[in-house]
Amino acid sequence: MNLSVYFVTPDGADDALVLAALRGGATAIQLRDKTATDTEMTAQARRLIPHLTAVGVPLIVNDRVEVARAAGAAGLHIGQGDGDPRTARAAIGPDRILGLSVEEAAHLTAMPPGVVDYVGLGPVRATATKPDHAAPIGLDGLARLTAAAPVPAVAIGGVNAADIPAIKGCGCAGIAVVSAISAAPDPRAAARALATAWSTA
Repeated sequence: MNLSVYFVTPDGADDALVLAALRGGATAIQLRDKTATDTEMTAQARRLIPHLTAVGVPLIVNDRVEVARAAGAAGLHIGQGDGDPRTARAAIGPDRILGLSVEEAAHLTAMPPGVVDYVGLGPVRATATKPDHAAPIGLDGLARLTAAAPVPAVAIGGVNAADIPAIKGCGCAGIAVVSAISAAPDPRAAARALATAWSTA
């Protein structure tokens, strides 16, 4: 599982944005939409999956277990308020990817062994993408949590290509971004810049 350039979609993202990120070099894509219905999200996931599968990129659904199952997504990502990871694992089965958001060391301590495949660590900085986020952990906090994580970790929250050397230096397996791709004038070029920065850092 290549988590180096992990694109998390903003609410209302259209297929064209996701495919631009994919063609630019995104290595994992999380379909996250707090406004769409399960039916709408399942339909979008089903449209996208063939394009992603063709190039070996997993589609991971945020929060919605039923969407992940109905669409045949590669995985599910849950936050600290989305229920027990063991329950999510039981719902999606042993073969799908399960990711978990982690904001502090206690979350890692509480994580059941052998259940979660990767963690998203953050927010590294304050970000407008998620106004209700936890207190930023900074790069120092990121390094501490990454060192303590028993599974691969990606950094999320106000990060961009300029942060990649530091993030990689913390031991992270990748960088997770929303606006660094979605708000860029050319999302494909932005994804490509992230992929290039990661590979050369």
